[in-house]
Amino acid sequence: MITQQTLIVGANSEIAKALACEILKQQNCGLLLLSRHFDEQWQHERTPEQLQRIKLISVEDYSESSIEHSIDKINSNSQLPITRVFICNGLLHNKTVKPEKRLEDFDAGAFHQVMSANVLTPMLWLQKLTPILTGEVKCKMVLLSARVGSISDNRLGGWYSYRASKAALNMMVKTASIELARRAKNIKLILFHPGTTDSPLSKPFQANVPQNKLFRPEFVATQLLSILDKQEVDGVASYLDWQGESINW
Repeated sequence: MITQQTLIVGANSEIAKALACEILKQQNCGLLLLSRHFDEQWQHERTPEQLQRIKLISVEDYSESSIEHSIDKINSNSQLPITRVFICNGLLHNKTVKPEKRLEDFDAGAFHQVMSANVLTPMLWLQKLTPILTGEVKCKMVLLSARVGSISDNRLGGWYSYRASKAALNMMVKTASIELARRAKNIKLILFHPGTTDSPLSKPFQANVPQNKLFRPEFVATQLLSILDKQEVDGVASYLDWQGESINW
């Protein structure tokens, strides 16, 4: 019997699909999957019983108006309480954006793209979702961050835009947690560093990653769900790595 729901935003990423697979093993949980595109092959691999527990919600883009429209769709599909939210949006590189190795590589256009994807979009989701999640039911919300967003841990330099975006996301979420501790005590905010995950996002940068530090999405999903189960809804933002260890801000 389904008694609760999990919402995954950016559900077409490798980590998101792995999370969905793990969550579907929990018979009491339904899934709300939200994305601009959906992996048809992934859907074909699901059982009829699993497909009955999945609601697919398409979003045209990640503009504020599209996000608000998606919130309406989520509301119409959320008769049961949403107890977990995973916001998996993010950008490290694309055809026009590459992590900077030196100051000369810094580009204003690329910076705006990275900041929009890694800070603005997750914060809009946090803003728009909070009113429908506030209540008596405990809800844990995870946003994907990265260790390179830690200012105190920055020893290598480079990757200006990506580092700045994750540091900004960390600050925004930490600030939001202080407010929610007063007005939405049932919501716990968690910033999660998944490690280097074998996915298209990390593909160009895997050559120098030790074999035992390149993680399969399935491993990351299992770790994250295990870590999430242990988190108390305490009104404090947590910044955690894939081992469940706290990262210095």
